[in-house]
Amino acid sequence: MISEVMAQQVKNSSIIRAMFEEGKRLATLYGPENVYDFSLGNPNLEPPVEIKKAILQLLNEESPMQLHGYMNNSGFEEVREKIAQSLNERFGTEFGSENILMTVGAAGGLNVIFKVLLNPEDEVITFAPFFGEYRNYVQNYQGKLIVISPNTVDFQPNLKELAEKITPRTKAVLLNSPNNPTGVIYSRETIIALADLLWAKQQEYGTDIYLISDEPYRELVYEQKEVPYLTKYYVNTLVAYSFSKSLSLPGERIGYLVIPKEAADYENLIAAANIANRILGFVNAPSLFQKVIAKCLQVKVDLEAYNRNRELLYNSLVSYGYSCIKPEGAFYLFIKTPLDNDLEFCELAKKKNILIVPGTSFGCPGYARIAYCVAHETIVRALPGFKSLFEECKSMK
Repeated sequence: MISEVMAQQVKNSSIIRAMFEEGKRLATLYGPENVYDFSLGNPNLEPPVEIKKAILQLLNEESPMQLHGYMNNSGFEEVREKIAQSLNERFGTEFGSENILMTVGAAGGLNVIFKVLLNPEDEVITFAPFFGEYRNYVQNYQGKLIVISPNTVDFQPNLKELAEKITPRTKAVLLNSPNNPTGVIYSRETIIALADLLWAKQQEYGTDIYLISDEPYRELVYEQKEVPYLTKYYVNTLVAYSFSKSLSLPGERIGYLVIPKEAADYENLIAAANIANRILGFVNAPSLFQKVIAKCLQVKVDLEAYNRNRELLYNSLVSYGYSCIKPEGAFYLFIKTPLDNDLEFCELAKKKNILIVPGTSFGCPGYARIAYCVAHETIVRALPGFKSLFEECKSMK
């Protein structure tokens, strides 16, 4: 018999994944072209051609033992050095290979850092709306996720409530910008105010409070918006990055952690992160793709394809009467549902073969997330359904 903890996890399994599976079921009934699955942030763009070239070059030129064998738990030193130098060039930082730990995606990186930081009942604070798996990642290490209520005016973090909820048990504040599910970028002014607040609370309680920046969408930014690099504003910042979205490689599970030397207890942090990477069963990040991404650090997917989807979907839905903030990054639209009950709204959408995720999953009831990392034609075909869905909801009030 499975554990009580896992029994609860099975019961509360991800709505996003459930929607994804429902999409596959509906596709077998009605045909894939007649099902409009906006549930999962699964990039539909092919990886850049440089990825395939790098794979073939490595397979032809590298020793199999070197390419596929074990290495330091932090990852290949030359890969970490190239990532550090790339960050330094882009953000004016001063990282070296010793500040980088290769991870199994950003999710693996977050689990490593929570394993390193959390004692039972330690608190991690995050801002709604937030990626629902954060709760599970924190609970994996008997921590408590404290959620700050959403600021639905502009979806910038609610710092007033944050100040009220920081306690002596607060070990970390977890940020995600550009944000999943809103696409909002947290402004420089917000980050400066947040850093000042955390510094003051550290002094008040005599504790170290880490700022964890979850950054899988950093490269997916429209209209040349700035995404502040948080280590420049707050010394106790740790960064979890993933190449899943920027290079369309979600299934390869490759990312890294940045642990700056300036962070409190740095030497123990980096030593513990190496051990956590091993004992959590990751051992090390995938060896081939460590070397692949080292050759492709300047490469990105064609962002214009996502921007085209963003413009069509946003402008169309607003014209139908939906209310939403225009995303500045990532590939999600977060709409206010025309029914108060977002779960009911998403069920009505499903009857039109439109699969979207209720905002309740992100700690923000009354909203729904639409992932527009789909074929442009999928959006075009789905628009009549979105329009009739809004009209149907309006008639129900």
